[in-house]
Amino acid sequence: MDNVYAHTPRKNDQEWHYLKDHLLSVAELARSFAEPFQGGRVAYLCGLLHDLGKFHPLFQTYLKRKEDGENARSVPHAIWGAAFMYQLYYEKLKHPHIWKWFALPIAGHHAGLNSSFYLSLTLKENLKKNFAHFSEILQQAELFLKEFVFPSMRSGIDTLPCSETEREMWIRLVFSALVDADYLDTERHFQPELSQSRQPLVSIESLWNGFVANQTRLTKEADDTVVNRVRREVYEECIYAATKPQGMFRLTVPTGGGKTRSSLAFALKHAMEHRLDRVIVAIPYTSIIEQTANVYRDIFGNDAVLEHHSQVEVDDQRETGEEQIIQQRLSAENWDVPLIVTTTVQLFDSLFSNRPSKVRKLHNLANSVIILDEIQSLPAELLKPTLDALTMLVKHCKTTVVLSSATQPFFEESKFLNVFSRIEVSEIVPSLLVDKHLQQMKRVEYDVWKTPISMQELVHFIRQQKQLLVVFNTRKEARECVELLREDEGVFHLSTLLCGAHRRRILDEVRERLRKNESIRLISTQVVEAGVDLDFPIVMRQMGSLDRIVQAAGRCNREGKIDKGKVIIFETKEMPSPKGPYKTAMETARFLLAQRQPEDLYNPNIFREYFRRLFAAVDVDSKNIQKDRETLDYPLVAEKYRLIDQDTVSVIVPYAEALKCLRMWESSPSRYSFRRLQPYMIQLYRFEAEKKEKDGWLREVADNVYEWLGDYDERLGIIEEVHDPFSLIG
Repeated sequence: MDNVYAHTPRKNDQEWHYLKDHLLSVAELARSFAEPFQGGRVAYLCGLLHDLGKFHPLFQTYLKRKEDGENARSVPHAIWGAAFMYQLYYEKLKHPHIWKWFALPIAGHHAGLNSSFYLSLTLKENLKKNFAHFSEILQQAELFLKEFVFPSMRSGIDTLPCSETEREMWIRLVFSALVDADYLDTERHFQPELSQSRQPLVSIESLWNGFVANQTRLTKEADDTVVNRVRREVYEECIYAATKPQGMFRLTVPTGGGKTRSSLAFALKHAMEHRLDRVIVAIPYTSIIEQTANVYRDIFGNDAVLEHHSQVEVDDQRETGEEQIIQQRLSAENWDVPLIVTTTVQLFDSLFSNRPSKVRKLHNLANSVIILDEIQSLPAELLKPTLDALTMLVKHCKTTVVLSSATQPFFEESKFLNVFSRIEVSEIVPSLLVDKHLQQMKRVEYDVWKTPISMQELVHFIRQQKQLLVVFNTRKEARECVELLREDEGVFHLSTLLCGAHRRRILDEVRERLRKNESIRLISTQVVEAGVDLDFPIVMRQMGSLDRIVQAAGRCNREGKIDKGKVIIFETKEMPSPKGPYKTAMETARFLLAQRQPEDLYNPNIFREYFRRLFAAVDVDSKNIQKDRETLDYPLVAEKYRLIDQDTVSVIVPYAEALKCLRMWESSPSRYSFRRLQPYMIQLYRFEAEKKEKDGWLREVADNVYEWLGDYDERLGIIEEVHDPFSLIG
């Protein structure tokens, strides 16, 4: 056992990674990660057994041949620890369910979680065909099994959540703990310098102290306006509510009411009160992430915030000992820092994924505060599994969840979302105070244009305005409008075809022009409408969902500097008809706007009615994901659960320092070098990227990451015509 190895020596070193050390270290780490959701004993046993197959002499020979520079073929090893649990619990002890809790994470720690049905067939087949190989492993591992595995099995197993979907998520969280523990111990061997740098530079306590100092300074400098009084009251309610027990909270704040700062204040103080490890802020749009992360960096410093919206899709679906592949796997984020700003896509697609590189971070959702900003933007057709997963985190994982929005959906009022009825939702700001704030924050007048206009007529109107924001549903129409205004001075454009660094520069210039009262016409997609700190006297919003219209209005007279701003809701003759749930949302909004007066948009009851109608008209589990979760079909769940319905890939564009950062990452792949690339990325559909690659416009630099080889326009971003993966999203 002392001369059995897990990994070859790292470069320029003669130190092998001993298998016994690796298994024990992974087991201890996995146990510590899984304790908050009562999975410690299962995770520990999974850690002991995950590399059981490496005890076989063939695998040891493979490692030694690789070390000698030979072109050796890898020997599969992940399946055998799972086979041990399957044979013991399913065949010998006749426990048809318990084996899944162990075998699924062990078998999937390289290639991903499989379905329990398929894994059962695979294990039967492997034991039948390769029983001699399996017996040799058990013989070689006999001392290890007797000394460590069997004693831990006698200590019993953990108490599991009761419902079938909760159990499905619990197994995924144990899998996350195992994968992260395996990656971290492997990193400690191959990249000790990176492993040492993982220690957080700040703590929750230091973040809270820094925030309080910044808030005190900001309050002293703020003018005594209606807007600032509302922000102060919201902040005070958040501080008061932070001392309450952990659970599900709702934060309702009118646009411009200081939701970003106040929700963070709640989260940090709540984390302090309950000794939680981190705060995770999930936001629907990358543009808001960029702004929010910058706000946080201004408060805490550059190194205190992890901004995570793109990730390398590493090769994590096969077993390999190649060090380059191992290093790419290790570059996956695991959210082991106190403050993370991410996208709802990154959060929820990972929460339902089966791939190790995506799932490794999930155990860190336990013992945390999760702020879900713009909660109303979650796709209605995925709400049932989404809310079920959030309820599981709150009930069993010591997680506090904050549902934050100006236009709250009140999920528990829908008879179609009974999964949410299992938990109580606490209001951070009392409903009477919310109503008062809505009336105080009446800063705009709404004007609904009844007749669709042509793009030429719209452009003529835009030219007559000195300062104006126009928000379109799609990038195609926004770009068409910008092209018609190309010769006009003071015209700017924002969409997700511009990389984050470029958008930040444009927003800075837009704000400067607004401050100086200079001519500025900003043509944008929905990327600008939620949470982006802009203050226009006039905002035009193309007809869309009711919550998006109100979010766009939040960019109008935001600071209350004029008596009333103007928000125009319009439709174009050329406007494409949306499909699916967004079409339902638009038609519901159009119906309510026709039935009500525009000032009713300041009444929260209109949103109650809007979402009640929407959830009744849309199947809130249209892909039948809950049934697949109950049968533990992890690959099918991952395939079905997509916040963006089709696969997208990350594309690095040639803007500013992008190419320099790309070369750095290619020469030394790590999560740190990849973070530097994030501001220079856009997203395209996979099928579009594959076509562009064939045409010579893209170069693949990693799985799902490409370099753009075409032109990049200062106004339009990439200027090759592409399909719009964020159509009706941003």
